[in-house]
Order: sequence, then C-alpha cells, then structure tokens
Amino acid sequence: MSKPSLSSSERRSFLTRLNAGLASFGAMTGIAMAQGKASISTVRWEPVRHEKDDWLDKVPGKHRLVFDTTTPDGLGDALLFANNFFRANKGEYGLDSSDLAVVIIARHRSTPFGYNDAMWAKYGKTFATRSKVEDPKTKLAPKVNIYNDASFGESLRNRANTLDSLSKVGVQFGVCAFATRAASRAIAEAEKGDADAIFSELTANLVNNARMVPAGIVAVNRAQERGYSLVSA
Repeated sequence: MSKPSLSSSERRSFLTRLNAGLASFGAMTGIAMAQGKASISTVRWEPVRHEKDDWLDKVPGKHRLVFDTTTPDGLGDALLFANNFFRANKGEYGLDSSDLAVVIIARHRSTPFGYNDAMWAKYGKTFATRSKVEDPKTKLAPKVNIYNDASFGESLRNRANTLDSLSKVGVQFGVCAFATRAASRAIAEAEKGDADAIFSELTANLVNNARMVPAGIVAVNRAQERGYSLVSA
C-alpha cells in the first residue's frame, strides 16, 4: 500500500518549519559559545601574595627593575648597569633616584658579595673557592668585599660602582639564604665550626640595604609578579 504524497504547500510548510528550527538551534548554540568564550576571557590569573615578599612593594619608584645575578662577573655587571639605569633616567627623563625601584638579587656564586668586609676578612678563602674569584691586585683570595671597594676601578666589571654607592641612591639587595646555608656548611667543615652559628653570623653581617631572602630564585620570581622588569646579568 503506497503512502500518500505531500502536496507542494505541505512540503513548503515543512521546510519552513525545519529551517526555522535549525536557525533557532544555531542561534542558541552561538549564544552558548559566545557566553563560554566570554567567561574564559574574563578569567585572569593573579599570583598569590605572601607577607614575606611585601618588602618589594615598599621600595619607592615609578619604574621597577630587578637584576638576577649568579656569578661574581654578573654582579659586577649589575652594579654597572644599575648605575647606567639611574643616569639615563635622570639625564633623559628628569627622574630622580627616588622615582626608580631597583633590586639586585645575589644568588649562587654571587651570594658572598652580600656579606660585609668583616666576613670576607674572616671567611674570604672559602668564599673565593666557592665563587671562583680572586683579588685582582694580589691574585689571591680577597680579604675584602671587592665590589664594595672603589679602588679596584677598571680592573673589575662594576668600574668603581660599589654596593654602598648604589645603596645610597636606594638600590636594595636580596641575598640568597639557600646559598648562605651552603656556604655556612662549607665554612663549618673547613674550620670545625657550627654551621647554624655561622649562618646567623653571615645573616647579621650583610652589606647596606641588603636582606636575606628565602631563595634568590624565589625572590626573582616574586619581584616579577609584583611588576619588576627582569635583567639577567
């Protein structure tokens, strides 16, 4: 038994309803996709803030810059470049040192230069061995913090721009606690001392405007999360 065929008017009515249904489905799908995209695009990642990193926000300045240093030469370059940063901003933009927030991180082999002359006089041999550095005048292990002595002049990469001279214009220094712990153990082993006591001694004898940070690599990360531009020296 054959099925009755649809009339032309019935076919047109069916096609009209079908097209309307497809259009409605497409519109709803488009709206859903648009809403999905909108919800994704409005989700913005934000770093978690930790109180022990808040010092980075207390350094005054309209522009923020952090140097990551891991070697003696790198620290020397950072001191030179930081001075250039201040000079160029003053000469070309009329900005004072108080307008610039500059942090230099000393980690890995540059860490011992975060300690003052008294520590270098006492433990310079161990520092020199670990950092692979020598006094350019004597060619021996330094007995002073060579990056805090302008008399070395052109013989060092900082070209007489010392830790103290930069601290006077507001530069802050972060000294790696991980590397300091390792240095303390090395000193204790060499001199039959107490590593914890030596760590406390080093921590109490940092250069001006320096602080111990949990780890240099962490401080570099936290500085960038708080708006500091990174220079790797």
